[in-house]
Amino acid sequence: MKSSEIRRRFLDFFASKGHTIVPSSPLIPGNDPTLLFTNAGMVQFKDVFLGREQRPYVRAVSSQRCVRAGGKHNDLENVGYTARHHTFFEMLGNFSFGDYFKREAIEFAWEFLTCELGIPKDKLWVTVYQDDDEAYDIWAKQIGVPAERITRIGDKAGQKYHSDNFWQMGDTGPCGPCTEIFYDHGPEVAGGPPGSPDEDGDRYIEIWNNVFMQFNRDEHGVLHPLPKPSVDTGMGLERISAVMQHVHSNYEIDLFQDLIKAAARETHTQDLANNSLKVIADHIRACAFLIVDGAIPSNEGRGYVLRRIIRRAIRHGYKLGQKQPFFHKLVADLAKAMGEAYPELVAAQANVTAILKQEEERFAETLEHGMGVLEEALASEDKMLDGETVFKLYDTYGFPLDLTADIARERGVTVDFAGFEAAMELQRERARAASKFTMGKGLEFNGEPTEFHGYDTLEMEGRIVALYKEGSQVTEIHAGDEAVIVLDRTPFYAESGGQIGDIGELTSGHGVFVVEDTQKIQAEVFGHKGRLKTGRLAVTDMVNAKVDAEARSRAAYNHSATHLLHAALRTVLGKHVTQKGSLVTAERTRFDFSHPQPVTPEQLREIERLVNAEIRRNSKVETRLMKHDEAIKAGAMALFGEKYGDEVRVVGMGAFSTELCGGTHVKRTGDIGLFKIVAEGGVAAGIRRIEAVTGPAAVAYMQEQEETLREVANSLKAQPQEVAGRLAQIQDQVKAMEKELARFKAKLAASQGDDLANQAQEANGVKFLAAQIEGADTKALRELADKLKDKLKSCALVLASVESGKVSLIASVSADLTDKIKAGELVNHVAQQVGGKGGGRADMAQAGGTQPDKLATALASVKDWIAGKA
Repeated sequence: MKSSEIRRRFLDFFASKGHTIVPSSPLIPGNDPTLLFTNAGMVQFKDVFLGREQRPYVRAVSSQRCVRAGGKHNDLENVGYTARHHTFFEMLGNFSFGDYFKREAIEFAWEFLTCELGIPKDKLWVTVYQDDDEAYDIWAKQIGVPAERITRIGDKAGQKYHSDNFWQMGDTGPCGPCTEIFYDHGPEVAGGPPGSPDEDGDRYIEIWNNVFMQFNRDEHGVLHPLPKPSVDTGMGLERISAVMQHVHSNYEIDLFQDLIKAAARETHTQDLANNSLKVIADHIRACAFLIVDGAIPSNEGRGYVLRRIIRRAIRHGYKLGQKQPFFHKLVADLAKAMGEAYPELVAAQANVTAILKQEEERFAETLEHGMGVLEEALASEDKMLDGETVFKLYDTYGFPLDLTADIARERGVTVDFAGFEAAMELQRERARAASKFTMGKGLEFNGEPTEFHGYDTLEMEGRIVALYKEGSQVTEIHAGDEAVIVLDRTPFYAESGGQIGDIGELTSGHGVFVVEDTQKIQAEVFGHKGRLKTGRLAVTDMVNAKVDAEARSRAAYNHSATHLLHAALRTVLGKHVTQKGSLVTAERTRFDFSHPQPVTPEQLREIERLVNAEIRRNSKVETRLMKHDEAIKAGAMALFGEKYGDEVRVVGMGAFSTELCGGTHVKRTGDIGLFKIVAEGGVAAGIRRIEAVTGPAAVAYMQEQEETLREVANSLKAQPQEVAGRLAQIQDQVKAMEKELARFKAKLAASQGDDLANQAQEANGVKFLAAQIEGADTKALRELADKLKDKLKSCALVLASVESGKVSLIASVSADLTDKIKAGELVNHVAQQVGGKGGGRADMAQAGGTQPDKLATALASVKDWIAGKA
């Protein structure tokens, strides 16, 4: 059975069980900074499981493309050395969001494997969590799996051979026991059953994992039952394909064999079992789909991981003797193999090919020279590759560290990682010591540091010591030019410590320069970036530098409030809170801090209360220059990885806050006026973010909120203080009406049952019915189909309904007719005529469509279709 067939059958099977087929989400998770890539089928449903998002369905099924090549889940180094590790794979999954639970999930899995795929029952073993008696009883008593093929798996701690069968999203939050299904490859393969000392062998392979989200773990580790237990399952398409194609390695399945042959063609390799071909076949899938989903090769983040995978593939081609660009030529083969399931790959084929070709050509320029250096180093008798050579390969030839380690491992040589880090640090020190530096392409400066006077004044004269236009140093600029100006002294604050740079004007008798931003282009050299509004300016000209006082004041309100916020967070949440980042602008402050769980509304109110109490206290803001060590001993907080010299600037606000800070601040805390938190949320594992406004912006925000509340109250015909209660009433009414509507639809559909049974016709001796049911949803259609089958006995049914311009279809065929008439084929025949498609089992299937105006004609065609099959 081909992989594409397995994928289709999986989706159709669960669609027939009332699941909505949900397309694969992109490999780059949307709005989820905690993940580098989508690495499991449940990622796109994370907010649904957490209760933050609601979908129009409670059952879902998907085939999710996944990448595990960076971050916590990284299989890159194992690719090519094992039978089942991949950078890219597809995860088949079915999900329940508070709908069905353990019994149905287990029954679905067993039915699909043993009935739909026909896997012999005696080849399957299962595991359950050690305390999950419910799952054990379902397997043993309802499914009938012999006790000797069911293993209880406990926690890793204290159990020598057992792996953990308890899943959790994080240290806190949704979690629950798992039950896994293993396939036995047979006694000719080494390895023992799950839970045994030799379970890591290849005989018993996990093919399906059912996760039961049953509890919520609080900050104290206590498990609380969830009000709506859910199900998250996963089955690797590659693994189940290996089972169905009777091969032991994932690389022997049809999906990989086509790509391996293509890689062999492009590298002129005869031996199709060569591991390098497996690496190339795996990597073209990951690279192509990452580019399809928006990743571009680069030197940081996701782009760097993509570049590493590309270069690893190129190196394996080089190892096979292919010195010319070849990797990009495999995109066409991949599109042929997977384009039907993922049409976005076909649409992006030309772009993916071009990007890979460009990256290959870029790396090819240095690969041969770098390999020469590496081969020479590996030719020695040393069993460790020295750090200097590893660093040279990294710095000069663009070899990622893990690529060098990969090659060394093949030769039985270890890598001196400590020596590599030492060489890296020496380079950093040389860069810091250099007097010449660059800001952007071609922007170089040699000269004295800028004198900063912005703590004492917002206006002063300064001399132009350097001018830059379009990245190049010039002697003069003219009206309309965008430029960067360096002064010998300035009142403009350059962005640092989270506070944005000042804006304002530089003026002289020769011209007016509008400063749009101020940045440090070296530790103590300030670049004034902007546009010359009028006239001309030249090096050595004197200018009057004037900061925008209003913008500076508003930034100062927010920066000083950030210090108070930091202190309040540590007071309310605990001393574990430390700053992890900030952004202070004239509009608002954004503050990132370490904390393992969301800040509660009560805690946020207390934080706001403390900050505003300090503002009303109107403490004097004092700054002192102190020795770094003395400041720390005195209790000053050092912030989020800032680099400090021997002498530091200490900012104190009464007894409440003392921090090291080079930013600009108010003179007294009362100048801030008002502090208001506008948002709180998570940005990464263990990192929270608060956004807040101060002064006039806080007043404006509260007025806007008050106006919104007034408008809502008017709409509800209530007083503002009555809004919450009125909304609760309306929600209760809506729920009651929805229940009543559901009952009405079921009753209406049932009432049509007798009349519909009398409308049944015959075609070639087969009793059939094709009818549109008014006011019925999919559930009501299924129930009605079951009742009609009970009444008509031997029959084929197609029932349809239309709601909001969408067609819902159910096909049902009695068991005695399924050898001739398949429900999946029948429903698909009708669905294709109404702009949709569908499928399912031989006896029950469902589908949808988008063209209700064609429904009557489609239903009328059922008679001839059945006549042709009977």
